[in-house]
Amino acid sequence: MVDAAAVSPARPAGPLPCVLVTRPQPQADEWVARLQALGLPAAALPLLGIGGPGDVGAVLQAWQQLAHNAVVMFVSPSAVDRFFALRPAGLAWPPGVIAAAPGPGTGLALRQAGVPASAVLTPPEAAGQFDSEALWSVLQGRCAWPGRRALIVRGEQGRDWLADVLRQHGAQVHFVEAYRRTAPVLDAAGQALLAQALARPDGFCWLFSSSEAIGHLPALAPAASWGQARALATHPRIAETARRQGFGQVQQVTPSPQAVAQALGALPGRLHADTAATAPGRLDTP
Repeated sequence: MVDAAAVSPARPAGPLPCVLVTRPQPQADEWVARLQALGLPAAALPLLGIGGPGDVGAVLQAWQQLAHNAVVMFVSPSAVDRFFALRPAGLAWPPGVIAAAPGPGTGLALRQAGVPASAVLTPPEAAGQFDSEALWSVLQGRCAWPGRRALIVRGEQGRDWLADVLRQHGAQVHFVEAYRRTAPVLDAAGQALLAQALARPDGFCWLFSSSEAIGHLPALAPAASWGQARALATHPRIAETARRQGFGQVQQVTPSPQAVAQALGALPGRLHADTAATAPGRLDTP
């Protein structure tokens, strides 16, 4: 893994590339603003759409049964946003229930949604990799799992690694679909931005936090050649997907605006630990 926070790249002699933030909205606009504040040109080009759940009643039922869980794991900021959008009036986060998140972005979304900080559990900022495996390393010792109930809030499908591990430790695992992923629909501005990126690959850098987002590119640009394109990816699996898509340059970075800026030479030197730890951003998987 190439960690942008651990290197000190020289500032490029030419102009910095425009970072294409491929997150769904409104997260894409949030990240564009944070990258621009660090001196990077950035633009939103969402490659995932987020829709409401197929069964609203199931989400409402999950809220009513929330206190029965030892842990509720949210896979992404989108899971948090959509789940809390359907919170029944007057219903607070129940005491003693862990709100688990695979990375700092989802943890921030939980706190912004009103979950007490003491209830939010995420891998430490120094972990460098934020996924189910990293979350399990800090979650494993928090409960005697046999017979305990765990709820996973996600989209219509997802990776089952954590659910399988929890079951192996005796937990009763349940899922609730809080949102649905949809294919992107680019407006005229988005289509123009995509055309510019394809015509001038050296002037842009793609920022990917989802393999599924990369998978939508062939439909959006079926004749495109990606050999001259550069990508930053926030997880090894996403980086590998970008390479398989044909991106000529792929670098893995930690999911923070500062790490992205350093990878592109917009920030000199090494990040101070306190700066990295308090950096805002919601760039876990969608």
